[in-house]
Amino acid sequence: MGLRGLLTAAALAAFTTSAFAQPRLAPAPEAAALTPLPALAGGRVVAGPEGWTYQWPSARFEAAFAGEAVLFKVGVGDQILHLSIDGAPVGRLVKPAPGLYRIEGLANGRHLVRASVVNEMQAAPARFGGFFLEGGRALPLAAPRRQIEFIGDSHSVGYGDASEVRACPGDGVWMTTDNSIAFGPLTAQRFGAERQVNAISGRGIVRNFDGMAGDTLPLAWPKGLLGAAPAYANDDWRPQVVVINLGTNDFSTPLKPGERWADRQALRDDYVATYVRFVGEIRARQPQAFVILLAPPSADSEIATHVDRVAETLKAQGETRLAVIPVGEMELTACDWHPSARDQQGISGKLSAFLAQRPEIWQGR
Repeated sequence: MGLRGLLTAAALAAFTTSAFAQPRLAPAPEAAALTPLPALAGGRVVAGPEGWTYQWPSARFEAAFAGEAVLFKVGVGDQILHLSIDGAPVGRLVKPAPGLYRIEGLANGRHLVRASVVNEMQAAPARFGGFFLEGGRALPLAAPRRQIEFIGDSHSVGYGDASEVRACPGDGVWMTTDNSIAFGPLTAQRFGAERQVNAISGRGIVRNFDGMAGDTLPLAWPKGLLGAAPAYANDDWRPQVVVINLGTNDFSTPLKPGERWADRQALRDDYVATYVRFVGEIRARQPQAFVILLAPPSADSEIATHVDRVAETLKAQGETRLAVIPVGEMELTACDWHPSARDQQGISGKLSAFLAQRPEIWQGR
C-alpha cells in the first residue's frame, strides 16, 4: 500500500454507476469478520500497522471493489472527510468520532471508493484506518504516472476558500477550508496527476505571519508530520513538477522590534538567499522535477521582485528547468482576505495553461 494518488476520469468510467443506486453513509457497529481492502494513499501520509497518519493537507485514500457495500475506519483527530463512490459524493464527515463507517445501497458491480481529507491540521495529526469488505471482492487499481507537488502557505492550503465572506469567526475558517477546491488539487485533477500539497497556513520562507513562532516551510518540508517529526521518506514520490508559492507571510506585515532583521532590505536579502537554498534542496531530492515559482501579488510588487531575484540567482548557478509565473490580482473575498474559490480557479488556470503548452515536462524534459 504505497503512496499513490487519484485515478483519472477515464479510469473512473470503468466503474459502475447507476441511477437506481442510492448510496448511504452511516456509522457501523464493530464487526469481527471484516476483510481488509487494499488501498492507495495520496498526499504526504505516514503508513503504520493501523492505517495512515497525516498532518499535511490533501490526504486521500481510495480502493476498488466489486460488491454492494464498503466499510472504512476513521481514527483519532479532527478532520473533514469527503466520501465518494465512482466519483459521485455520498457524504461529508465533520470531526467524525473514531470508529467504523459503512457505505451501502450500491448497485451490485464494480466501484471505486474515495475518502478525501479537505481541512488543515496544524494542531495535531489525524488518522484513517483503511477500507474493509464484508462480502464482495477487491479489484486492482493503477496509480497515475504523473505526479505534482505543491509547496506553500494558506493560499495553497485553501484557507477559508469555501467562504464567500471575509469575516469567519469561531471555527469558521476551519469549517470553510477546502483543499479540494484550491489551485493545487484543481491543477492536478486537470492533468490526471497524483499530488502532494505540502503547505502550512501562516508560514513563509524565512518569516512567518507577523513574526510568529514555528517552522518556516524550508524547515518543515523535510518532515513526514509537523513539529519534531522524523524525516519523510517515500521512494515512489518522484514528481515531474514542483510548484512553490511562498512570500506572502514573509512580507505582508511590518517587522517588529526584536525580529532578527535590521531592516526590510535585510529581510528581502535573507528571503532570496534562503529561497535559493531551498530550491537547491528540492532539486537534490527531486532532480527530475521542473520547478515553478509562483509570484503572488503584494504591495509595490515586492514579492514578485524578489521571486525574480531568486530565479535569476538559480539560473546563474546553472538551473535550467525553472520558471516564474505571476499569480496576478485576486479578489481575496474568502476568510481573512484570502483567495476565494474563483481566485483559486484563476491561479489553477494560469498554471494549467503553462503546463498544457509544455507537455514535455511530464516526460522529464
